Amino acid sequence: MKEYKLFIDGEWIRSSDGQTFDDVDPTTLELIGKLQKASLEDVNSAVDSADHAFEKWSSTPAPQRAKILFRAARMLEERKEELARLLTVEMGKVLKEARGDVQEAIDITYYAAGEGRRLFGETTPSELPDKFCMTIRRPLGVVGLITPWNFPIAIPAWKIMPALISGNTLVLKPASDTPILSIELVKILEKAGLPGGVLNLVMGEGNIVGSAIVHHPKIRAVSFTGSLDTGKWILGEAAKEMKKVSLELGGKNPIIVMDDADLDLAVDGIIWGGFGTTGQRCTAASRVIAHEKIIMELQAKLIKRTKALRLGNGLLENVDVGPVINNSQLQKINKYVDIGKNEGANLVLGGKITKPLPGYFFEPTIFTDVTPDMRIAREEIFGPVVSIISASGLDEAIGIANSVEYGLSSSIYTANIRNAFKAIENIEAGITYINASTIGAETHLPFGGVKSTGNGTREAGTTAIEEFTEIKTVYIDYSGKLQKAQIDV
Repeated sequence: MKEYKLFIDGEWIRSSDGQTFDDVDPTTLELIGKLQKASLEDVNSAVDSADHAFEKWSSTPAPQRAKILFRAARMLEERKEELARLLTVEMGKVLKEARGDVQEAIDITYYAAGEGRRLFGETTPSELPDKFCMTIRRPLGVVGLITPWNFPIAIPAWKIMPALISGNTLVLKPASDTPILSIELVKILEKAGLPGGVLNLVMGEGNIVGSAIVHHPKIRAVSFTGSLDTGKWILGEAAKEMKKVSLELGGKNPIIVMDDADLDLAVDGIIWGGFGTTGQRCTAASRVIAHEKIIMELQAKLIKRTKALRLGNGLLENVDVGPVINNSQLQKINKYVDIGKNEGANLVLGGKITKPLPGYFFEPTIFTDVTPDMRIAREEIFGPVVSIISASGLDEAIGIANSVEYGLSSSIYTANIRNAFKAIENIEAGITYINASTIGAETHLPFGGVKSTGNGTREAGTTAIEEFTEIKTVYIDYSGKLQKAQIDV
């Protein structure tokens, strides 16, 4: 049995009170490893370590910080297949998707390293003579990162790398269901030369470890990806001490299929968006809003394709869909299927827990005759459940798309350029795809949503630097006399 430790002040250590927890393979239910569970004392030590390291790390020139990230990116590349297989064992997603998860970590690490020679500010003319004006970016300080289980190396990397290149020091709490990939990522950064104390890793329950991170007075910012309810709580608690908060809180993402769409292409996108990662994505395509003229044909094609999906161990190249993460999530999905049936939706495929292996498997599920007011059409299920809703035209389809509280990703399949631009203009979402599914973030572009999906921040791209820096405005007056802006002489 492999033991995994906490990482505090550059040392791998056991928890101060000796508590541990188990990491289980969701496919086989076999024990993967035993992990140290951080105590409040451990969290305090991690924060103190990051606080102590901040002055030296933030004063290290950004291009020098970048060298460490470049080395880490190359190490991630060298270990890509090994890490992908470990990810499939720990989280369950199929191997081709696990490779993509690791590739995202590689890409954002290279991208953030490149920002080490940018970190741009602005210069602008002054309204007064002999005066220079500019802005610069400054790190926030000690930042708490709380990450989810569904992208166990990509999302930690999305947060860690921009935060590091910006000069912050960090305390990371990965999800308890998938902490090992974060541990491996920290090991890579340690080997790449990251100084002790700059990045600290603590594991454990959210109501203890996560709460301690949110409330600690030395933590100046919190970046969280997870559920809406937890995000609301974090925002409220952090506001009491005026901490900066970045939230990414999920979605109920629509794919609109118009009557002029390539239906085979649309089905490809629905399969990928709805059942990839077993539907456990904040960008999952859980709603298909189909034009009434083509809905029956689309449903037939989708059902036929979905029936052919193979469930099983994601390490096997011929498997399409792996398990869900744990029994709690399995039962939640099962509950929503019952809700859908009781609401009058038509269950045309799937809808049951299945056991191709001992783990937590749920059949890819399709509901038809769904109306926008049904709970299965409004609430995030986070499982392989797709609801098909009819619309008479584009305006109604966009209205249905906008009728939920979330606004992360969206998609429209159409051959009509007017339909595409109307969707871009009017769908309430942070991301809109044209003739592609709702999944697939490129690391040099901003990622995030509107409404209850978040609080206005964006991850990745240039906005990742904005998330982890503050702007300072600088005025240099070389006139040799007192000048008063906006004051008539």
